[in-house]
Amino acid sequence: MGGAGPDYDLIVIGAGHNALVAAAYAAAAGRRVCVVERRRSVGGAVSTAEIVPGYRFDLGGSAHILIRLTPIVEELELEKHGLEYLDVDPLFFAPFEDGQALFFHRDEERTAAGLDAHFPGEGEAYLRFLDAWRPFARTVRDAFLAVPSPWELGKKFVFRRSGADWKKMLQHIFRPYGEIVDEYFTEERVKTPLVWMAAQSGPPPTEPLSAPFLLWHPLYHEGGIARPRGGSGALSQALARKILSHGGTIHTGTPVTRILMEGDRAVGVEVAAVESGNRPRPDDDSRFRTTPGADGWAAPTAAEIADAPRETITARAVLSGTHALETLTRLLPEEHRPPGAERMRVGNGFGAILRLALDGPIRYTAHPGPEARVPLQLLCRDRRQIQTAYGDFLRGEPSRDPPIVAMSFSAVDDTLAPPGHEVLWLWAQYYPCELASGSWDQIGEREADRILDTFERYAPGTRDRVVGSLFQHPRWLERELALPGGNVMHLEMGMDQMFALRPLLGMSGYRSHRKGLYLTGASTHPGGGIMGASGRNAARVVLKDLDRKRV
Repeated sequence: MGGAGPDYDLIVIGAGHNALVAAAYAAAAGRRVCVVERRRSVGGAVSTAEIVPGYRFDLGGSAHILIRLTPIVEELELEKHGLEYLDVDPLFFAPFEDGQALFFHRDEERTAAGLDAHFPGEGEAYLRFLDAWRPFARTVRDAFLAVPSPWELGKKFVFRRSGADWKKMLQHIFRPYGEIVDEYFTEERVKTPLVWMAAQSGPPPTEPLSAPFLLWHPLYHEGGIARPRGGSGALSQALARKILSHGGTIHTGTPVTRILMEGDRAVGVEVAAVESGNRPRPDDDSRFRTTPGADGWAAPTAAEIADAPRETITARAVLSGTHALETLTRLLPEEHRPPGAERMRVGNGFGAILRLALDGPIRYTAHPGPEARVPLQLLCRDRRQIQTAYGDFLRGEPSRDPPIVAMSFSAVDDTLAPPGHEVLWLWAQYYPCELASGSWDQIGEREADRILDTFERYAPGTRDRVVGSLFQHPRWLERELALPGGNVMHLEMGMDQMFALRPLLGMSGYRSHRKGLYLTGASTHPGGGIMGASGRNAARVVLKDLDRKRV
């Protein structure tokens, strides 16, 4: 690595899905691109591995919702690179412990008819809710697909000539999302699934300025929910193949140890060449596909990194897809670190996920049929359960009665488990990374059992089918997926860290405070989730600067 002139036009640090999206756009535009990733496979939190023999577990995000609202898959022609999306319909299934259950389908009218059959008038109210907030939701989507400058936000939210009446809606937008449902619905069992989905962004239902997390809901019916065949990591693999097909380079097992600076300009990276020279050929994805066992996705150990030779890679620009704290407070030399970076709110954890391999399909008491296994399964009694779980979290304790989102995507993808078997993933909130007492190593097994016990109330007998498991508590997420504080969103998703304030004021446009250094990933606008918008937006900024020779 090295030589006369920069080795590449662009170095991308990290191979999470946003970083790969940005690299793919740059490579497709004819730029010389190099991706360096500390793990032995690409994908970061959008990856899949055979943790239990015969069963493929996602290691991070699983439901592909947000990316369906973007043009990324079509623009990058990812289907040509092996990506096959399987539509999930129904979208949501909400069972209750007394045997009642609701389905939310992709079709709005069908959903409303089902709600009215259980609670007359609530289906009509649901359609009114969707119609009232669809213009706002589309505007937020458009804002997510643009650099969040004051001018862009003003064009979309203030000066737009059609769509939402902002003067009338501001009073709603600034409120907690847990209150908005009361204006449309009377039945708590209709309100609860909507609020529980909104809570997936992190803030509790009582937090002011959080209403947009609920008001996004109409777009679920537009983009739907999908699963990549073979697991969530199939998206990352397709992106990697796209990069390679355009002559890009990917180095896995190659942690970046520091960003190289000349004056106030980023000019490259120093890496620990643990697995030097592992550039895969476009027709051989063995270096970036997930493989059986931990070695397929684990990062090099501290000892391996310490013993590895250091090499340098130079480029006209450096784009970091790692956590903003990692980039700005560790990889940058101390004299180049921005003041105030340490004050970014990472938070104290968020959720935990229990992944299970089962020797047979789950069966809900409220709806034993197979269609209950297809959608996201929203296991939450009422809004009080969410708020109580958040109260436990604030005390530094794991939720004693956790609400759960269950996912059994083997119902739509038979590659995830042996014939007749099941993978079941139970995402539960809220779980602090830093506990008031004890450690996650001490209480992990107990809390995993608690989550499974909670699920058993809805689908008894599941425990007897378990043949293997993986419990990803907040410390596991921090240690294994490089997520400080165990926060899957990187930074808290409160309104003080969104849009032009993410990750810091002055850096929301994907340009850092230093020339030639750019940022992408969940730490940047629009935040966490499998969307890829940050990568797409960042690529546009970097390519524009490269074209103008600003870097």
